Amino acid sequence: MVQTIISGVIFGLCALMMLGIGISQLKSKRPVAFYSGEKAPSEDEISDIKMWNRKHGTMWIIYGIIIILAWGCGFIIGDSILLLFPMVIGLIFPVIVMIWYHRKLIKIYKVK
Repeated sequence: MVQTIISGVIFGLCALMMLGIGISQLKSKRPVAFYSGEKAPSEDEISDIKMWNRKHGTMWIIYGIIIILAWGCGFIIGDSILLLFPMVIGLIFPVIVMIWYHRKLIKIYKVK
């Protein structure tokens, strides 16, 4: 039971950080970065800053929700090797999808 509480707190804090990143990106007036070490594009480089920020912020909020759902699935599964499936699907796979989606957004909104 103790490990369930500790993992819930850790997953909850991680989810809150992702939700916080998403909310801050939704409210930003300047173009946001993906947080992958790259610099945020300048305002001249993005055709629609509001949609760029909205899509990036929504992406991070969805990731925070997926983290919570992954923990919930892990809680339901219990102490089993099957616990790896929601952890991998809920934590690692979304990051790969987010990288792909960010690159797609660059192609859509970056001024050539």
